[in-house]
Amino acid sequence: MQCTAFATADEYHLGSLSQDLTSHGYVEVTSLPRDAANILVMGVENSAKEGDPGTIFFFREGAAVFWNVKDQTMKHVMQVLEKHEIQPYEIALVHWENEELNYTKTEGQSKLHRGEIRLNSELDLDDAILEKFAFSNALCLSVKLAIWEASLDKFVESIQSIPEALKAGKKVKLSHEEVMQKMGELFALRHRINLSSDFLITPDFYWDRENLEELYDKTCRFLSITRRVKVMNEKLQHCMELTDLMRNHLTEKRALRLEWMIVILITIEVLFELGRVCFLIK
Repeated sequence: MQCTAFATADEYHLGSLSQDLTSHGYVEVTSLPRDAANILVMGVENSAKEGDPGTIFFFREGAAVFWNVKDQTMKHVMQVLEKHEIQPYEIALVHWENEELNYTKTEGQSKLHRGEIRLNSELDLDDAILEKFAFSNALCLSVKLAIWEASLDKFVESIQSIPEALKAGKKVKLSHEEVMQKMGELFALRHRINLSSDFLITPDFYWDRENLEELYDKTCRFLSITRRVKVMNEKLQHCMELTDLMRNHLTEKRALRLEWMIVILITIEVLFELGRVCFLIK
């Protein structure tokens, strides 16, 4: 069986999404704990393969994880989802930056083994949902991070000509407003990664659920979440230094221009005064 994750937007309206999916015949799973309030879990009537019910996890942060769901059903859900997205991403990017893991039902404790999820077949429905949630949570982080990595790569491409231009002594064709806009983009991306997401810390949900925390942590390590965040922060720091250099350069140019304007105005005033003195002498 297959587990597939997509990040499609900055955020979802889970309330309206639940009503819309229910009207299309999907069933909401209401057995999640109270501290999992930012999650919507929907059951699918016909799963892709026998052996496990089809389940979909929707995270308010803008990611969806499909467990044993048919491609046709997945496509339909994604179409319904479009109406409840805040700041949606490009469709091509969504499908390019997805994550796929195979999973099976086996005896023994659930685990991630060599890139394959092995779920305990003896668990009841509620416990199975919680373990799927732990795996899905890590997959959600991975696909969100992949989208932001793509955004940062696109940003790096937009400024990669600046160092070469400065090295060659050429003029950089960027206005002060454009530089400030680029700095704003960097700060917004840095804020999302380090302050408004769970990349740097383990969510509170796992503090008293050690078995789920272990599944979550191992999946995050397999997906290299920590290393990827570190690399992104290093890239962001380099981009910040470059844009800060550009801002200082433009500020100095503006200050120099103002100084020359003052010198010219003083010169003009002196010339007028000299002309007036010469006229009085005559």
